[in-house]
Amino acid sequence: MEHIAYLDNSSTTKPCAKAKEYINRALETVWGNPSSLHILGMEAETALDEARKTVADSVSARPDEIIFTGSGTEANNTALLSVLKAKKRGGRVITTVIEHPSVLETVKRLEDEGFEVIRLKPDKNGTVPVSALESALTDSTLLVSMMLVNNETGAMQPVKEAAGLVKKTVPRALFHCDAVQGYGKTEINTGKLGIDLLTASAHKIHGPKGIGFLYCKKGVHIPPFITGGGQERGMRSGTEPMPLIMGFAGAVSELEKPETQLKKQQELFDYAKQRLSAAGCAVINSPAGCLPYILNISVPGYRSETLLHFLESRNVFVSSGSACAKGHGSYVLTEMGLDRRLIDSALRISFSRYSTEEDVNMLCLALEAAVKQLRKAN
Repeated sequence: MEHIAYLDNSSTTKPCAKAKEYINRALETVWGNPSSLHILGMEAETALDEARKTVADSVSARPDEIIFTGSGTEANNTALLSVLKAKKRGGRVITTVIEHPSVLETVKRLEDEGFEVIRLKPDKNGTVPVSALESALTDSTLLVSMMLVNNETGAMQPVKEAAGLVKKTVPRALFHCDAVQGYGKTEINTGKLGIDLLTASAHKIHGPKGIGFLYCKKGVHIPPFITGGGQERGMRSGTEPMPLIMGFAGAVSELEKPETQLKKQQELFDYAKQRLSAAGCAVINSPAGCLPYILNISVPGYRSETLLHFLESRNVFVSSGSACAKGHGSYVLTEMGLDRRLIDSALRISFSRYSTEEDVNMLCLALEAAVKQLRKAN
C-alpha cells in the first residue's frame, strides 16, 4: 500500500491496536448492560470500573471524579452550563477568544441567558496573560474557562497559574479547563493544576470517536446534562457505551509517559521546522514553547484550501486551521494579530506518536512542488 503522510492528528487519530482490542472484547465477551443485576451485567460493570480507573489514573484523579460523555464537546457543554444552576443572571463568566467553538458557542448561549461574559485576548504568541485574567476577576465571577493547549497553534496556556489566581481571588468560582489537545501528550495532574472541571476526548489519543470524559472534582456539584436512568452517578443518563469506553481505556493503556513521548515529539517537531525553513516557502506561526504536536505554518500568496488539496493529491494530509472551522479563516490567528495574507494561507500540521521523518519529508517536498506549480499556473 502506498505510504500516506497523515499530519492531521489534531482533527482525529487512527485507532491504536489496544483500542481496537478492547472494543472487540466489549463487543464479543463483555456485552452485558452494566446496570443489570445478573452475571453478564456484573461482568460489564467490572469492566466499566476498570476502564474508569484507567482513565482517572491518567489525570491523577479519583475514579468517582470521572464522568464519561459522548465527546469532548459534550463534556465542555456540561461543564460550562453548570453555571445555570446558580441562577444568578448577571453573574460573570470569563473565557478566552481562542477557545474551541464548543466553549465559545456555549458561553454565547450563557450570554443570551443574561450572564456577563468576558473574553480575554492573547498576546502575539497566542498565550493569554494571567494579568488579563486578574483584571477581569470580580466578586460576581462564577466560572473561568481556559484551554490547556490551543488547537490551532499549540500555544500552551497558563492554566495552573490562572487557576491559582481564581481560587485566591474568588474561591467560590469554578475553574474549567478544556484539555482535549493536551490530554495524553503532556502531564496532567488535576490536583496540581488546581482546577474543578476538565474535559478530554478519546479520538485525539488513538481511541474511538464518540467518547470523552468530564473530570469533576469531588465536592463540586453541577447539574446533570442528560437525565433519565441515572447512569454515571446521575450525571449522564443512558446505558454506557461499553465498546467506546473500553476502547478509550485501551488507548490510554498504550500511552507512553508524557515526558518520554514529548522528547521524541520535540525532535520530530524541530526536524519539521528545520526542513520547512530550508525549503524557504513557509512562515512558522506556532510560538516558541508550544506543544510540539501542532505546527501552524503559512505559505504566503497561496490560499489554504488550494494548498490543502494539492498536498492531498500527493498523499499528504493536513488541515487549514481547526477542523471545526470548516475552511473559514482562523479566528485564533486573527486574534494573535497576524497579517491577513498569513491567515489566508495557514495550514495546521499536527503530529502523533506514529508520525515520522518520512512524513515530514513528504510534506516538504509536496509544499515545494505546490509553490512551483501554482506559481506557473498564475
